[in-house]
Amino acid sequence: MNRLEKLFNKLSRKDGSLLREITEQLKSGDMHGLSIGKIAGSDLYRLKKRHFRIIFHWENSMPVIDSIRLRNERTYKNL
Repeated sequence: MNRLEKLFNKLSRKDGSLLREITEQLKSGDMHGLSIGKIAGSDLYRLKKRHFRIIFHWENSMPVIDSIRLRNERTYKNL
């Protein structure tokens, strides 16, 4: 089981549907209303929504999701 499957197994249905909605919005290119910022010292970006952090980069003008994490003190370490 990969990290993403483990994360979705931990989540409630409400959180899981929110996370799916956010990732679909990001993949579609609709950035309206999303809190997106560049991570200092790297070519990565982060999307913040509640206690989730989606780490991604741009490739051919499309976002590529690298990881989805729950917010904690180690969220941005080892990127």
